[in-house]
Amino acid sequence: MKKLIVIGGATATGKTALSIRLAQHFRTEILSADSRQFYREMSIGTAKPSPAELAAAPHHFIDILSVAEDYSVGDFERDALAILQGIFIEKDVAILVGGSGLYLRAVYEGLDKFPEISPETKKHLEEAEKSGGLQWLQRELAERDPLQFSKIDQQNPARLRRALEVCLETGQPYSSFLQQSERNPRTFQPIYILLDLPRPELYARIESRVDAMIAAGLEEEARGLLQYRNRPPLSTVGYEEFFDFFDGELSRDKAIDKIKQHSRNYAKRQVTWFAKHGDWKVFRPEEEAEILEFVKLRVT
Repeated sequence: MKKLIVIGGATATGKTALSIRLAQHFRTEILSADSRQFYREMSIGTAKPSPAELAAAPHHFIDILSVAEDYSVGDFERDALAILQGIFIEKDVAILVGGSGLYLRAVYEGLDKFPEISPETKKHLEEAEKSGGLQWLQRELAERDPLQFSKIDQQNPARLRRALEVCLETGQPYSSFLQQSERNPRTFQPIYILLDLPRPELYARIESRVDAMIAAGLEEEARGLLQYRNRPPLSTVGYEEFFDFFDGELSRDKAIDKIKQHSRNYAKRQVTWFAKHGDWKVFRPEEEAEILEFVKLRVT
């Protein structure tokens, strides 16, 4: 059976470098499951692979969209499986890498099937959120689907919004759609690798990465995207804080402090997600030799 090496981990754990090293060893291709690296206009704030890194191994799903375009996790699942089918015609191994757990899982396992959401429902929810904010989303989901509300990241408006869309569209709880539909069978076997670091070391890496992003021009990149601030891709750490700075709600130094704080918070949520989903073999980023041996034993 074909093998899909799945590399997960929190931000700043070295996933890109490892994916390239393994792609070179196995002479194969990389699928990025970082949902923000899909967008051409978002490079600095998403820690997108450098031109040299992109040239070191074939990559898919980098710079494939504009922030003005809609693209769902379901679209990604469909497109990623099609690309894997092509890779596996000639190769026995492919690599899937990213910190967006939902997007990784969409490929290696498949997602539950949900109804299409009408434009009317989306507009109604958008208007209600504008007037009521995060607290409205929380109250509404707690009332309509207490089970899902108890499990969801209650500070993540995108997750709350998605669950509410299903509730409003169907009149049924979002949780009632979970694990009910038959998933597409996978013709490959995943090999799960998780990069992990002690929390203080991870947070130090995150702060250094944010400093490097600021030096590379994150503020200018965010300013150039200000007109798209209401598009879903821009609900991203690094951009939202600078938007608040541009609005005069934060000082520049405070915005940068918030980027670091929110990046640490995001990494903590990533760590929690990976602990709950998947049968991961955990390594430190520098254990490349051990990772390679682990993978080689499973692809032969």
